[in-house]
Amino acid sequence: MAQACWGCYPWLVLICACAWGHPKSLNQREDVRNCSTSPPYLPVTAVNTTAQLTALREQMLTQNLSAYIIPDTDAHMSEYIGECDQRRAWITGFIGSAGIAVVTERKAALWTDSRYWTQAERQMDCNWELHKEVSTGHIVTWLLTEIPVGGRVGFDPFLFSIDSWESYDVALQDADRELVSITVNLVDLVWGSERPPLPNAPIYALQEAFAGSTWQEKVSNIRSQMQKHHERPTAVLLSALDETAWLFNLRSSDIPYNPFFYSYTLLTDSSIRLFANKSRFSSETLQYLNSSCNSSMCVQLEDYSQIRDSIQAYTSGDVKIWIGTRYTSYGLYEVIPKEKLVEDDYSPVMITKAVKNSREQALLKASHVRDAVAVIRYLAWLEKNVPTGTVDEFSGAKRVEEFRGEEEFFSGPSFETISASGLNAALAHYSPTKELHRKLSSDEMYLLDSGGQYWDGTTDITRTVHWGTPSAFQKEAYTRVLIGNIDLSRLVFPAATSGRVVEAFARKALWDVGLNYGHGTGHGIGNFLCVHEWPVGFQYGNIPMAEGMFTSIEPGYYQDGEFGIRLEDVALVVEAKTKYPGTYLTFEVVSLVPYDRKLIDVSLLSPEQLQYLNRYYQAIREKVGPELQRRGLLEELSWLQRHTEPLSARAAPTTSLGSLMTVSALAILGWSV
Repeated sequence: MAQACWGCYPWLVLICACAWGHPKSLNQREDVRNCSTSPPYLPVTAVNTTAQLTALREQMLTQNLSAYIIPDTDAHMSEYIGECDQRRAWITGFIGSAGIAVVTERKAALWTDSRYWTQAERQMDCNWELHKEVSTGHIVTWLLTEIPVGGRVGFDPFLFSIDSWESYDVALQDADRELVSITVNLVDLVWGSERPPLPNAPIYALQEAFAGSTWQEKVSNIRSQMQKHHERPTAVLLSALDETAWLFNLRSSDIPYNPFFYSYTLLTDSSIRLFANKSRFSSETLQYLNSSCNSSMCVQLEDYSQIRDSIQAYTSGDVKIWIGTRYTSYGLYEVIPKEKLVEDDYSPVMITKAVKNSREQALLKASHVRDAVAVIRYLAWLEKNVPTGTVDEFSGAKRVEEFRGEEEFFSGPSFETISASGLNAALAHYSPTKELHRKLSSDEMYLLDSGGQYWDGTTDITRTVHWGTPSAFQKEAYTRVLIGNIDLSRLVFPAATSGRVVEAFARKALWDVGLNYGHGTGHGIGNFLCVHEWPVGFQYGNIPMAEGMFTSIEPGYYQDGEFGIRLEDVALVVEAKTKYPGTYLTFEVVSLVPYDRKLIDVSLLSPEQLQYLNRYYQAIREKVGPELQRRGLLEELSWLQRHTEPLSARAAPTTSLGSLMTVSALAILGWSV
């Protein structure tokens, strides 16, 4: 799934501002608010926030605050957040996934990017201003015009990263305002009994067959890294939810699309302290964790809410705590004396987790074979049903989830499916709803970006197809996106190269003709963990590539108001074989779904690119074909055979009736390549 990188391409933001934010003048539309009329016009989708704002301002008054900042995250800096943490959505009425709210004594404002401008205008009432330039600097500039010199700006320190706190603190101090840490969240006080309860589903241990190593082996590994560190930390603090889940091979369902549970871990040289809700552990899981003993390999369970006090108490001794600053909240950072901190961008668990061992690699590869079966079944089903006019974006998204649900070890989708037809596909993060969706048509391109959570791995794949006659420009754009995918996938590069150094290879074919895309080129992916697993990928802040990492490779192109293209595969970083000695790396693609032949202009492919593509198609036949045959999915097997026939340098071959009959016969009589 593409991750936004709008700051990298300001020109694209300007285009999107015009095209996505306001297709028509607001006062001519009935689906968005109009606060300039008297009385203001509000659509039925707008939420009345007067009561909650009044109550919040009363709480601000008790704290002597001039303003209060409400981010869109949780205490673990999670990408997806649970219902109980959706404070910004509750206070504003705007439920988009990105946005920061600020409330003062007389005003309330929301900052969000161009993907969500129209949605915000539909969902917010006229208590709220909408601001479209999203950065700490823009928010601080607004604050300085709204609050007096000496004013106090409150925030929940558990919802601020260390970097966010520092940015606001420096800017406000320079302007003679004060940033005030308040550990009791004021929105929670106002939300009261209406706030959704904390999740209480069981926290369970992964079956041994789906774990790359035992938790004891992982703990020993991290302790070994502590001993070798030149600053000799006595403890590692884990704040990101996937860190604790990975370390102990534990999973649950607190976070949408992610099998995590609210937790922290303080791993010391002599103890293991897991902060979570103890009532959620079965007796078997407690036994699995050796929780009834007190030795260095026994997990002591402590209450989740006690993490700050426990860290503060631990630092009273002769200790040093190793943290990853990207995922540690300021709420914990502020109670650790600076001389007792060992700081890196990412914790040793985050770095270790990024490199999969041979067992984890095999598990992830196996999950991608089964996922390919589900996606191929869906594409074959679409090819048959779209011409009948019975499929829309929403029903399609549900259908692909149904196909995945029939696969072994499936646990749920890994993110909200992007099922987008025609102009909707030009919105990189569009998802249909039951109320708002578009009919799939043979006359339009269709983009599907979807993934699954399986006990043995997490998947994420994007394919773009056309069932009719694509235009010459659509074919060229698609082929250039495909070339970018191929060129990056087959690239050989020195070990320890940063992803952002090589990601331009995915863009070059587009750049050659003046085209580009405005999102990141790829992200890491986990073993039944995050679909966007940091710190792997091609963006700023990602760590250098290393053998054993998995990353997505997903170039795209988006023609506003017409169509969108993205081709995404997951790839394993492997050692490259080179003519001369040296340590070089390349990628092995593990996604196994063919591209749309109808959209490929073979004349644009070099001989090397064509050879790579045909080898990839051969791999799909060899790995997915037998699975389709074993399960008696003969129509899908025939579809796969047709769509993976070798491409010719002269022209894309068409499928004759004779070849179709041959394929059908092969499917019935036995698999043959």
